[in-house]
Amino acid sequence: MRSPSPRSLVDMPIRRLNRGDLVPCADLCEDRGWPRDEHRWGLLLSAGTGYGIDAPDGKGLAATCLTMPYGSDFTAVGMMLVAGRYARQGIARRLMRQVMETAGGTPLALYATEQGQPLYEDLGFSPVGRAERVGGRFAATGSGGFPAPSAARSLAASAAQASPGSAAYSPPSASTVTTRPAAADDLQAMVRLDLPVFGTDRTHLLARLPAFSDRLQVAEEHGELVGYAALWPSGPAEVVGPLIARDTATAQALVTALAATTDRPLRADVDARHQELLGWLAERGLEPLSRTTVMTYGIPDLPGDATRRFAPLTVATG
Repeated sequence: MRSPSPRSLVDMPIRRLNRGDLVPCADLCEDRGWPRDEHRWGLLLSAGTGYGIDAPDGKGLAATCLTMPYGSDFTAVGMMLVAGRYARQGIARRLMRQVMETAGGTPLALYATEQGQPLYEDLGFSPVGRAERVGGRFAATGSGGFPAPSAARSLAASAAQASPGSAAYSPPSASTVTTRPAAADDLQAMVRLDLPVFGTDRTHLLARLPAFSDRLQVAEEHGELVGYAALWPSGPAEVVGPLIARDTATAQALVTALAATTDRPLRADVDARHQELLGWLAERGLEPLSRTTVMTYGIPDLPGDATRRFAPLTVATG
């Protein structure tokens, strides 16, 4: 007599994830070759909404997806993961359709891997940008962490080859910008700075940064907040993000200050329009790791000011 076959993925319900799913979510990350990142999942599930499908074989999760709402402006979609043994069975498409139906008329945005991009295009998403993931041991060189003249010439050449709209290179001039660890009373100023840069209110995320981050740094000039950045753990590395700054020199100062607080490798997902910063990071030992395509559904581009938005908190949050 044949034993009953396991339930099909199309029959398995999509359910809401909660903090009790941290270990299965981390297991799924590991299954796909990502860092386990229970720490990041804890933040995402507290600030956003997670969806999952239990594996028909009873061994953890077959798939996950995370949405991070920003009011009616848009919802970021991330952490689309499917266990290797269930790949290419339509489960990612099913999850995305659920997310799109739940969002209703709210626009969506996501960072797509090369493997995932065809699915999102088929569902109506359009590419609007790119992020370059870099990582490695940061070597602080040059006065104040800024590039030496030879490096500046190299960065200028890199910027000249950048796509239209890239920030043009100009050698850093004398600056009175200073950085320091963030204090509790900096949150309101961070939110005020972040709102026009990100394009919508993300107080629900920023308020969690002090507890989530290993280090939260702000940049000031004449008492005015002009940038901030966080450093948080991911597997063997520390991630720089979000990175919000008035200009490239300020972003460099923030990264240099954060790097000085850890002996672990750094990683960042840098908006590809910021070729000057990418060149500077390469000069300091961070190598290209991968790239993702920024895609939107229902809006022509991400809101906000891309010239001051250097890196997201994580590609799962936009």
